[in-house]
Amino acid sequence: MKYIITGSLGHISLPVVKSLLKAGHEVTVVSSNIDKKEEIEKLGAKAAVGSVSDQAFVSNAFLDAEVAYLMLPNDYAAPDYPALQRKVSDIYVQAIKQSHITHVVLLSSIGAHLRHGAGPIDGLAYLEEKLLELTNVHTKFLRPSYFYSNLYAMTGMIKHAGIAGSNFGDTDEKLVLADTDDIAEEASKHLLNLFTGNSINYIASDERHPNEIAEILGKSVGKENIPWVTFTDEQAVQGMLDAGLNAHWANLYEQLNSSIRTGKLQEDYWKNRPETLGNYKLEDFAKDFAAAYEQ
Repeated sequence: MKYIITGSLGHISLPVVKSLLKAGHEVTVVSSNIDKKEEIEKLGAKAAVGSVSDQAFVSNAFLDAEVAYLMLPNDYAAPDYPALQRKVSDIYVQAIKQSHITHVVLLSSIGAHLRHGAGPIDGLAYLEEKLLELTNVHTKFLRPSYFYSNLYAMTGMIKHAGIAGSNFGDTDEKLVLADTDDIAEEASKHLLNLFTGNSINYIASDERHPNEIAEILGKSVGKENIPWVTFTDEQAVQGMLDAGLNAHWANLYEQLNSSIRTGKLQEDYWKNRPETLGNYKLEDFAKDFAAAYEQ
């Protein structure tokens, strides 16, 4: 089979590419970074170097593929990130229409069921909707939960203020967490074992209350009894601005975290909870967190 993989050689795409190549498939990797070309080719894949905002480039890269793995790019410099998400989504869909692609695995997100009101997740929801409009294309929407890597943002608070927190966490609801290796394993499984129809799979590695998260992360760096503090939306935005995030992204993350606080972001996950969770638990992440904390 001929596969097209977006996301360059990131934490999820790289193991996916390796799994497909090991199974003997022909793989083309899309990357915006010319410096990745040699690394991609050393793996045994083809490199398609260009911008996913360029319709001609994407259509040409997708042209001969049969199966696509799609990710939307992050761009913290974009003046209107949701608009960029919609643009790239439309480009992907047009390229699929012009190609031989019959199966699509999309890296979406928990909260995409809301369609609106979840900050940076809204663009993924838009792409889900557009893919469902395609005829004769089978889709698998992977909806991982809150990435462990987002918790690295707690480093400064724990180090300098002795707290962890965000504008959620003052309810009984646990935060659902996901590791990129667990996501890559799930993505590879569906790419290697092609499916029929349109379906959604939630991916999670652990489910822990924010109070537990604060305690375990604090303990990992030698700070006992670190509390989780729930900020107001205004405090959360100001904290992100003080940390160097631009106002556009700070407001998007405020929307995302607010939807966690209200329970809306995770509501469909709890209704369709996966039977098994991934292997990488909060205690495993705490070891990586401690190593990064000391650097």
